[in-house]
Amino acid sequence: MTDAVLRLAGVEKHYPGSGRVLADVDLTVREGELVAVVGASGSGKTTLLSIMGTLERPSSGSVLVRGHRAEALSDRGLSALRARHIGFVFQQFFLLDASTVTENVMTGLLYAGVPFAERKRRAEQALLEVGLGHRLGHHPADLSGGERQRVAIARALVGRPSVLLADEPTGNLDSRSGDGIVGLLRELHSQEATVVVVTHNEAIARSCPRRVELRDGLVVSDC
Repeated sequence: MTDAVLRLAGVEKHYPGSGRVLADVDLTVREGELVAVVGASGSGKTTLLSIMGTLERPSSGSVLVRGHRAEALSDRGLSALRARHIGFVFQQFFLLDASTVTENVMTGLLYAGVPFAERKRRAEQALLEVGLGHRLGHHPADLSGGERQRVAIARALVGRPSVLLADEPTGNLDSRSGDGIVGLLRELHSQEATVVVVTHNEAIARSCPRRVELRDGLVVSDC
């Protein structure tokens, strides 16, 4: 599948003392898709996102990122794969309080070997794309929750990853700010970004063109 950005085949995950968390998951995310992964607490959706992002290795099965077989790579190789192909957005913003908004976004290119001036230019461009061109020199403490999440999204996008993985990106936001973030993700999708959103919010899931539901570690719906 030449247009497959992520492909999971027969993926299972077991933890000692906790039993099976994921069971025989087959899932393909193609270029330009916006996919919501939903499920109750304990359904395995966060574990699935961690495996899709190569932060965790599956107990069995295969994970391909842009055709690269993740299980065949060393930890160093996985780090390089993530740096090139995967952008992460989490519920917590993980911003550096002492750094400006631009400097925070520049950290997304630290391990890509990009010169300082080019990192700064790309960071400013990414901030413009998420609607924060007027906040370049501000610090996180000066921003609203929704603006901080936009900074985190810009940081994830600055390296032009193959896929953006967002884990409960509206979880720490009020409804208005959350709606703004969902709107931004949909706008990025309209510009052909590939986005996977893990959420417990059914309204967000329904707004996505594709909805994958997990229950007890199994994919029970994909439509």
